Formats: sequence, structure tokens, C-alpha cells
Amino acid sequence: MIEFRTQGFNPYATKYSPFFDSRLAVSAGANFGLVGNGRLYILNLTANGIQVEKYFETQDCLFDTAWSEQHENQILTAGGDGSIKLFDIGVGEFPVAGWQEHGREVFSVHWGLVDKSRFLSNSWDGTVKIWAPERKESLMTLPVHSCVYSAQFSPHHPDIVTCVSRDSHLRVYDLRTKASAQNHMTLAIPIHAPPKVPAPGYGQGSVGPTECLTHDWNKYRDSVLATAGVDSVIRTFDLRSPAGPVNLLTGHEYAVRKVSWSPHLSDVLLSASYDMSCRVWTDGSNVEKGGNGAGFGREIGRMDAHTEFAMGVDWCLFGAEGWCTTCAWDERVLVWDVREFMRPT
Repeated sequence: MIEFRTQGFNPYATKYSPFFDSRLAVSAGANFGLVGNGRLYILNLTANGIQVEKYFETQDCLFDTAWSEQHENQILTAGGDGSIKLFDIGVGEFPVAGWQEHGREVFSVHWGLVDKSRFLSNSWDGTVKIWAPERKESLMTLPVHSCVYSAQFSPHHPDIVTCVSRDSHLRVYDLRTKASAQNHMTLAIPIHAPPKVPAPGYGQGSVGPTECLTHDWNKYRDSVLATAGVDSVIRTFDLRSPAGPVNLLTGHEYAVRKVSWSPHLSDVLLSASYDMSCRVWTDGSNVEKGGNGAGFGREIGRMDAHTEFAMGVDWCLFGAEGWCTTCAWDERVLVWDVREFMRPT
């Protein structure tokens, strides 16, 4: 495990470059993002540890970042002042482009993995916006009517967009459909619906729907997603039968801030939580008996090195299947091998 300190700034997100296995980015804010500047770190993994390649200062906290899928040196940021900025590592200290249409904080940004000419943003103003980097205005606005915490393009289909929000729904949009009264929405799945296979303890102490803070697409199964949020439960869904979650993965003690499916293993995902732990899970889909894995999901490892809220997690796309990076409000970015923390089966 190697460590980098973001002295004076509390990280919100960390992302590996899709072009280089030794480069990663961290978005952060002073004073836990409540007041003060933001900072975007570009870090390099070297034989002498993690070194700063460059950093950019902003006037407000940066809640998220996303590498361009078109240009190896360009990266997006999501600002607390409602702005989206595009920085270029080789061009000075100021952004090379910027957009300001959101009315509230931009909570995340995501670059399309299939159609790499577009990216999206989501905001506390209750909208998701689709953008092209060469245009000053957004291409499309998807009204959600609830604070949106996470939105993504599908990694399998260029026109499928999903988001999760304060009202505890997972929404699916198909941009190919006509802009009817549904505004391209094809599904609105209540995240707190009962699971398809009754889970031990389900319904005990339930407080009803709570805010969903994060979601991620499975990289190998084009209908499977995971969600998580304030109630500390990770849920997996299959869009082919959206009546309820396939699995409930329980174990975190506080809200789950980030989930990320492995780019190497179809059944493994990683989570970061306000309980300061980062945990490794299997959804059970590799178990021979049980079909889609319902009822077999479980925790298979955990890392407890952070000493404050764990906020971000990302897998390295290159090399062996275990390397990842995590960040937390303890002003630390850690790079570690998940396999060292997995319990033997």
C-alpha cells in the first residue's frame, strides 16, 4: 500500500487514467467542501512513491472528476459552484473549456465509454445534462425532479443513461426514444422494493426509502447495476426484471458513498463508506448453483486503513486484477492491492 497526502484538502473522488496505468487524478475541497477552494491533483505512481505531476486550483470544492476518453491529457471536474471545467495537463493552470448551466452543485461527471464524443453531468438541481466538449451549450437536459447524486452512460450502449437520486429511484433513459412526456425515461425502479430472494433480516428496522448516493454498471453483464446510499446497503439490479433488487449486500455500518464494479472480474465490486472502510464484495454470480447469483452475494474482504469518511474508489484498468485507489476525508489517497485483503474462500 502506498499513500499520498492532500494536505489541507479533503478528497471527494479519485480516478485512474484510461490511458496510463501510472497516472491518477484526485478532486478535493478545502474544509471538507463546506467553504473554500477546490483542487484537482494529477498524480504519478513512481518507483519513489506517488508524485504530483500537476495540480489545478478552483474557486469552489470539486466533487468529482472524469478523464476524457478522447484526449489523454484532458480531464473534467464537477464544481460546487455549479460549473463544469475541462483542464489540459499540458496547457497552463487555467481550464481550456467550461460550462455553467446547472443551478446547483454539480455532483458528478462521466465520459461516454462507447460514444466517446459526449459526456454528462448531474446536479443537485434535479437534472442530468448531456454535453459535447466542443459546444458551449448542452446537447440535452434530462429532468429528474429530485436531487441527482450519480449518473452514467452505459458501458455497453451509447444511448443508455442511468441515474440515482434523493427519491430512492434508479432511472433508465434511452436517448434514441422520442422526447415525450417521459423525457426519454424508460424505467424508474424503486430501489427499496423487496428483493427477489428474501434476504436474512430484510425489513427489520426498516426506515423506508432513503437517499441513493452512488451506482455503477457491471462491465461484463449489460443489464446489471449496483446501487448504494444512506441506508448502508448495496443492492444489485438486473434491468431485464426490474421489479426489485437481485441481491442485498449488507455489512457497512454507515452510508455507502461509492461503489465500483471490477473491470476484470464480473462478480466483484468495491465500496467506500462513511464507516471509514472500503470493502470487497461478490454478487454471487460465479456460483454454479443459483443462476443470476440471487442470495449468494457476500463480503469477501475489507480495508480499514482510512481514518475518516471514505469517499472515492476506482480500479486500475491495467495489469493484474486487484489494484485500486481510494480516498477519504483524512487527506489521504491510497493505492493498494485488493487481493491482499480478501479472505480465503
